[in-house]
Amino acid sequence: MVGRRVAICVSVDGVCRLFGMTAGAEPVKATFWLLDAPDSLVVQSHHNADGTGVGFFDPDGTPHVDKQPIAAFEDRQFAAEAHEIWSRTFVSHVRHATTGGLTIANTHPFCQHDRLFAHNGVINDLPRLEQHLGASRALVAGDSDSERYFALITSEIDRCGGDVGAGICAAVRWIAQSVSIVSINFVLVTASELWALRYPETDTLFVLQRSAGGGGPGAPRPLEQTSSHGTRVRSEHARDRPVVVIASERMDDDTGWREVPSGELIHVDSSLTLTTERLLESAPSAP
Repeated sequence: MVGRRVAICVSVDGVCRLFGMTAGAEPVKATFWLLDAPDSLVVQSHHNADGTGVGFFDPDGTPHVDKQPIAAFEDRQFAAEAHEIWSRTFVSHVRHATTGGLTIANTHPFCQHDRLFAHNGVINDLPRLEQHLGASRALVAGDSDSERYFALITSEIDRCGGDVGAGICAAVRWIAQSVSIVSINFVLVTASELWALRYPETDTLFVLQRSAGGGGPGAPRPLEQTSSHGTRVRSEHARDRPVVVIASERMDDDTGWREVPSGELIHVDSSLTLTTERLLESAPSAP
């Protein structure tokens, strides 16, 4: 099985986490813990999360989202459980609310037109964004800035004839030029592809291209990574498959991590080739 590439994406919205994984034509199993145990020291040292969710795809490409807000201790226990899912791609998120109440509709990931999406950051001037959305406002079920951001990307993809990259480019450029933002970092996955953006420099993003088994001396190792806030991901399949990881922080001591520059869009296609494009060169018009 050596040579099959897996792409994994992890991002953090302050203390939010995202995971995405694609293994080409075959599903893989990912085990992840969205939050650490409710009584752990890691949890005690950080602000409580407001919601958790995970999105994945059936073998036929049907998307699924399992998510819930965190309003009680028992919700936190759900988030701390080990989740094992087989899919070609995944995205998961731990939310700290800035816009929108603690409801399922406002909890990431979001699903639109068989794509899954989660956002790290804040977009202001929502009335202007809603006006720009027009009829695409019907895609929005909640009251978060993130879901409206996704709706704009979805509408631009449709306008571009289904070209995801072109739609993302049009949407993020309009946002950067038209409304006040803190950050518009995101991860978007289909059943077989992944896109991730960092903009502006407010929130970091890193990329790691990991060889099968982790490279280096010794026996091949599974993927085992942990964020500073307790989110963990493990994949046994990474023992014999190369992986690509995207994260808002360095998740382990691998020396191969590269910081993604502001304005760069990363794409991992269905053949698991990673490409980058610089979409935005200048600072936001209204940071």
